[in-house]
Amino acid sequence: MAHTLGLTQPANIELPKISFAAKEIDVAEWKGDLLAVGVSEKDMTKDENSKFQNPILKKLDGLLGGLLAEASFEEDFTGKAGQSLVHRLPGLGSKRVGLFGLGQSASSPAAFHGLGEAVAAAAKTAQASGVAVILASSECPSAMSKGNTAAAIVSGTVLGLYEDNRYKSESKKPQLKSLDILGLGTGPEIEKKIKYAEVVSCAIIFGRELVNSPANVLTPAALAAEASKIASLYSDVLSANILTEEQCRELKMGSYLGVAAASANPPHFIHLCYKPPSGPVKTKLALVGKGLTFDSGGYNIKTGPGCSIETMKADMGGSAAVFGAAKALGQIKPSGVEVHFIVASCENMISGKGMRPGDIVTASNGKTIEVNNTDAEGRLTLADALVYACNQGVEKIVDLATLTGACVVALGPSIAVRSKGKQSSFHWLLLNY
Repeated sequence: MAHTLGLTQPANIELPKISFAAKEIDVAEWKGDLLAVGVSEKDMTKDENSKFQNPILKKLDGLLGGLLAEASFEEDFTGKAGQSLVHRLPGLGSKRVGLFGLGQSASSPAAFHGLGEAVAAAAKTAQASGVAVILASSECPSAMSKGNTAAAIVSGTVLGLYEDNRYKSESKKPQLKSLDILGLGTGPEIEKKIKYAEVVSCAIIFGRELVNSPANVLTPAALAAEASKIASLYSDVLSANILTEEQCRELKMGSYLGVAAASANPPHFIHLCYKPPSGPVKTKLALVGKGLTFDSGGYNIKTGPGCSIETMKADMGGSAAVFGAAKALGQIKPSGVEVHFIVASCENMISGKGMRPGDIVTASNGKTIEVNNTDAEGRLTLADALVYACNQGVEKIVDLATLTGACVVALGPSIAVRSKGKQSSFHWLLLNY
């Protein structure tokens, strides 16, 4: 990434390389730093002698001389979601044993994703390098395969372990090097699920890093450079076409260029294209992301309590999701589908050459738009981006955008809105990437 102000450059911190493996090994024989046991409230049932009835917990407690049951009673651990109990106890091959609550019954990917996050937090605290995860209940939920369960645990671990320390002068690296998933089977199918989860989780982290980057570092040019890097990295299936301001003018993108006019940082219209390595293309899709690397609001400047102008570096969250998807597809390489990743990147700033309230701009399809509020810039940039996407001959469009704070007021910070529109397109508002 390039910088234009403040002499700030992010540190080049590589993601920790963790070896994930599905194994069938007796829990008593596993050796490492932390043995993490996922337990539901049902698994924590005890008999009249305060002994575990669950076979795995009963076996572990026997090897630990009853200390596990005793500790769970003293610390009121009942297996509720979010509860955890980690102790260094002698008697096993692992240095520490931990119980992690899954709630009344672990029946959703979210429960196992949460387990992975909790295990990651415990591993960081204990500075553990080798961890194993096992479920006390030998039965996976009926609606979920063992492979999906393992994938959810891996995803939670990768995302839970990650900390964005690129802009900190000092940071502590996580020590985790390996995570074994016990009791869910072995073989190519579960390994494929684990690898898929790892790829998608790393792509999510890539998107988060883009969102977290300050606007003086992640300019439109820098965002375009990041997109080009993805295409170069997976050049067997991805290609990049970055349109300059002049090229956008030739395409008559007046709506997009009107927003970009006030900024000293020129706009960059980004188009990545995924084509499968072999076989025919059966479906063409487009992912279109809002790419405002900073939104001041323009002449309708964001002011007053709750305007959140200090967070407007994140107004490119839609583009971050789009490029995260591109990074994932570059590795997964699905067949039969062609995907176009389109972002009209720019800044919405204030200057003498900027767009004014009441101005009329003309989009690339000839539609005229009266701009009564310059802080409604997202739909102006997306207008030309969506026209461009339609011109690629795609059948469906997914539009991702941090489009309006009113949705946060109405629905809260963790709800996305979907509405079905023309040409089978879906318009998403990413409120909390």
